[in-house]
Amino acid sequence: MCSSPNWGQLPALAITNVFQHLDHPDRLNASTVCWHWRSVIFQPRFFKRIQFDVAREQNKKNSFFLQKLAHIVSEAKVTFDSCNLYDVELTAEILYKLSKSARLLRLSILPKYATLVTPGRFYSEEEWNYILKLFVQPLIALLSRKNPPLRALDLGCSEILALHASDFLTLTAKPQHLERLAFATVKQDPGHYPLGLIEPPLLEKCTALRVLSLDYDSLCDEVLQTLQLLPLRQLIVHVHGIDEDHFGLSEEAWASFRNKNPETELHLTLVCAYEAVEILHTHILRPSMPLTHLKRIEEYRNIMELVMHTEQDPLVMMAWRCKKLQELIVHGYVLDPHNVVGVARLRGRELQVLEVSGIHLSIPSVMVSPFIERISKTFSSTILNNVPPPETKNEEEEYALQFQ
Repeated sequence: MCSSPNWGQLPALAITNVFQHLDHPDRLNASTVCWHWRSVIFQPRFFKRIQFDVAREQNKKNSFFLQKLAHIVSEAKVTFDSCNLYDVELTAEILYKLSKSARLLRLSILPKYATLVTPGRFYSEEEWNYILKLFVQPLIALLSRKNPPLRALDLGCSEILALHASDFLTLTAKPQHLERLAFATVKQDPGHYPLGLIEPPLLEKCTALRVLSLDYDSLCDEVLQTLQLLPLRQLIVHVHGIDEDHFGLSEEAWASFRNKNPETELHLTLVCAYEAVEILHTHILRPSMPLTHLKRIEEYRNIMELVMHTEQDPLVMMAWRCKKLQELIVHGYVLDPHNVVGVARLRGRELQVLEVSGIHLSIPSVMVSPFIERISKTFSSTILNNVPPPETKNEEEEYALQFQ
């Protein structure tokens, strides 16, 4: 009489062939048959990416990931509370172990806040050394690896890490393999911060770069001339304060960039940039900018106050000058409805998304519906939702408008 088969003794190759015909959830379920099947699943072909959510309650899960997956995945993301010293130190340990991986190709460090808390004072020598040892050195170890070379690095808008961007590029063993670099930041104090400049020759070596994010402070005509030599598909620029010594970017430089890179999308994000809004259409925007996305991150403030200092509304001027504009999102400012209509009419159906969180209804409430209808004629669909307004005057009404 034949005995029943012992599935736990199947060769690893046979189990691997079975796993290859299953989708990921079914593969995980099948791996629970026994310890032997479980051990076979931990292969690079079955796990491409992992995400570490750093928190005390996630320690057991993250330890398992480090033990079983960190050395076989090609992509890793690390999210953490950058204002919590315990989480920061756990993140440093994860980065150290990831830096030893021979397979990791893409790494994203995603702090939840602009600040990266350390035992030392902000911008002190103690803080600088702490960041250098626990964060910068592991990243340099990955970038200086030749086989395989790192292809993507995202610093998660960390201001202190981005100050080392020049060092990262200088020590990269094979910059020609980099496809994505995210060096743009969110400043803790947008009115006062150190500048981290990147020399154009360092970017010139990144001949495969398709996505790049930088702060506006790092851009100049020479850098833009270098970027036009690269196969960029997205250029993401964060604007904070405007340094008085920054010359801005000329119309000629943008025109040359646009001619050499006609398919490149320019994403412009204004981050707590009070001064930048006031000079948006005079010093920042240029007719030849290939602007496709404009976002504004700000506390609530009435943009009408800015109009008092400029003869034209800066957003209307932006819509007039940026003829490739596809998406406009404004949060934290109260807009004049007539200017919203003006933006919609200027760009028409080419503007795929117009999202506004605050509208100052200087017109009577009974005219709200006609106002919405006027913009709806320009867009394929309109969504109107009430949002809890900040403390405003009684004559102001707040609406969330999203036109798509």
